[in-house]
Amino acid sequence: MHFKELIKAIKERREMMQVNQETLAELAGVGLRTLKQFESGKGNPTLLTLQKLSDVLGLELQLQVKKTKSSK
Repeated sequence: MHFKELIKAIKERREMMQVNQETLAELAGVGLRTLKQFESGKGNPTLLTLQKLSDVLGLELQLQVKKTKSSK
């Protein structure tokens, strides 16, 4: 999943659950500004922040690592 798709999935899930940004930020233990920047595509959240948001929203966060051509 690309970053834009991740942003969309989290925002859509939040809206489907009828949770505003302030409530989600509080429940997840992240800053409101961090959440607003993330949802606007301007932020760069840590994996921990993404995990906290996903946990509150009942989403599963998976990390996929791929080898590059130069990796051996």
